[in-house]
Amino acid sequence: MADTASRTVIRTQGRRAFASFGGRSSGTRHPLVATAMVLPLAALLVVLFGGWEAVVTQASSVGVMLGR
Repeated sequence: MADTASRTVIRTQGRRAFASFGGRSSGTRHPLVATAMVLPLAALLVVLFGGWEAVVTQASSVGVMLGR
C-alpha cells in the first residue's frame, strides 16, 4: 500500500511510451476509418450466416416506408 506512488509513475511512463509510438490514448476515430475497419468483418458475417436476404428485405422495407 505504501508503494503505490512508484507504481503510478511506472504506469504513466508506459502510457507515454505507447503514445510516442503513434498510439492515441484518447480521442475518436474518423468515421471513414471506423467504416473501413468494420466492413470486412461485416461482409464475412453476411457470407457465413447467409444474412444477405435479410439485408435486402430490410432495405426494401425502409424504401417502402420512405415512399420510394
